[in-house]
Amino acid sequence: MSVFRTVLRRPVGVVCLGWLALVVLACLVADLVAPYDPRAQDLASVYSGPTGAHWLGTDQLGRDVLSRVLHGGRVSLLVVGEALLVYVVLGCLLGVLAGYRGGLLDRVVLRTSDLLLSMPTVVILLVVLAIFPHDESAAMITLGALSSAGLARVVRASTRHVREEPYVAAARVAGLTTPRVLARHVLPAVAGPVISLVSLIAGSALLVEASLGFLGLGVQPPEPSWGGLIAEASQAIYRQPWMLVPTGGVVALTAIACALLGDVLRDASDDRAGSETLSWRRMRTPVGPAEPPTSAPDDTAVLSVRDLSVRLEDGTALVEGVGFDLHRGGAVGLVGESGCGKTMAISAVLRLLPPGAVVTASALRYRGADLLGLDERGMGAVRGSGIAYIAQDPVASLDPLFTVGDQLREAVRAHHRATKAEVDRRVLELVEDVHLPADVLGRYPHQLSGGMAQRVSIARALAGDPAVLVADEPTTALDVTVQAEVLDLLRELRERTGMALLIVTHDWGVVADTCDTAVVMYAGQVVERTAVDRVFSAPRHPYTRALLAADPGAAEPGTRLPVVPGVVPPPGRRPIGCRFAPRCAFATAECKAGPVRMTTEPLGAAGYRCLHPRQPIGARA
Repeated sequence: MSVFRTVLRRPVGVVCLGWLALVVLACLVADLVAPYDPRAQDLASVYSGPTGAHWLGTDQLGRDVLSRVLHGGRVSLLVVGEALLVYVVLGCLLGVLAGYRGGLLDRVVLRTSDLLLSMPTVVILLVVLAIFPHDESAAMITLGALSSAGLARVVRASTRHVREEPYVAAARVAGLTTPRVLARHVLPAVAGPVISLVSLIAGSALLVEASLGFLGLGVQPPEPSWGGLIAEASQAIYRQPWMLVPTGGVVALTAIACALLGDVLRDASDDRAGSETLSWRRMRTPVGPAEPPTSAPDDTAVLSVRDLSVRLEDGTALVEGVGFDLHRGGAVGLVGESGCGKTMAISAVLRLLPPGAVVTASALRYRGADLLGLDERGMGAVRGSGIAYIAQDPVASLDPLFTVGDQLREAVRAHHRATKAEVDRRVLELVEDVHLPADVLGRYPHQLSGGMAQRVSIARALAGDPAVLVADEPTTALDVTVQAEVLDLLRELRERTGMALLIVTHDWGVVADTCDTAVVMYAGQVVERTAVDRVFSAPRHPYTRALLAADPGAAEPGTRLPVVPGVVPPPGRRPIGCRFAPRCAFATAECKAGPVRMTTEPLGAAGYRCLHPRQPIGARA
């Protein structure tokens, strides 16, 4: 509705919308407003110009032109509407499915579109009219089908872009089904180009219909149609030129109004926000693990992961050998520099991977169920209601076209069969749980502060009553006060509901305040896994020690902050031996000779991936 309010504030939009509304309404109620029967003849008033009795004059048989224009509009607008319906349904359906699904369906749609666009439209229409004489409906439906190829390509391109937005990924992680994601988040995002193209094709379809009627291929006299009226006026152009003004004028003005209104609607449409793109697709077939299994999965854990790896189709490893256990009420923190594979690891757990990536694991179990063995429908039931997700950018993860209330209601309905009153009551409870005022439900994402947007994201994640909450950098870009409030909220929810937390962070303070277990990752591997108190008092891996030393909160005032030299090696360029060896002050030739395995202690105890572990360095604050 905000789009149409914007249109109404623009003079061109008001004029075009008013003209189209007037024409359509007048044709619909032609029986009531037309002064004469469109077939009624008055031979005493042949070729009359505008008079008080006949406002737009009469034709060669004395028939009232105004009445014939109104009744003829019924025929013309009806077949144009049929063409638009076919155009929109086929174009949007094929374009959205091809852009969202990709793969073989995408290639088939593209090749079919190329074939349709290469066909001579006029010749095809003439063939159809030869098979179905004077059947304008058949011709216009064919026109809509042929033209839909262009719309399908535009919608496909827009969908491929939109599907990479964080709020679409967040909707999938929240447990929404694919049809709901397409209807609620993808289709509204591609509405701008669709509206513009539909308006243009409406004008073109009207001109095609008028052309068919002008050539005598459409509705036959004495039934009126706009094309037929133009043909009659052309035959009398030397006797009464005025006849072309109302008959041709209504077609020209309507076609122009459609084109101009399409431009206004496109400009007024809200653009989808999102400066950071994420591209996600479901898991493909698994392959064998990179390392021998470290231990059997923990059946008492809510989420148990063993030897989790992610590879590209060419074999390049992104993540290797990740393992951890999450128990009810527990919290695990994944720590490491950017590019170490933390977000990729949790994406693999949720089975939302980048295109061309493959996840493998000796065990990936949620409450005893093998997540790798579930189909997409089964995994969709786990996302949101079992494992919920909070994205890095809370504002980008919220759909900019819907209010907070709309998005929370959508999440509640996705996981609970409830009446409207029950849904509204649950939404109010969620808002209260994250300590937000009720009036936030009427706000749009751009009207929220960073802290409020993060709380809304948490509320949406809680809509499915999950047992595990995955938080990817939950305090990024928040000031210190808001960070503390968000962490306090996560601790409160964990203690009150027994929900387990899996947190990705760069901040050791977040680990110390929120987590029980720290899992340190470097270059796609877990290099140390231990209890939080031990990671601060007795870190064993040199990388863990280096990260702790580089923590600004632990630095002495007036001294230079230590930094870790070098950068994290990217996938495909990682060392054969210890991946931290090029940056490690304690590395030896043995470290670089071959892969270094994790220690074989059970996952509940400390483990590290180092041949020369460091000795305890004493208690740390």
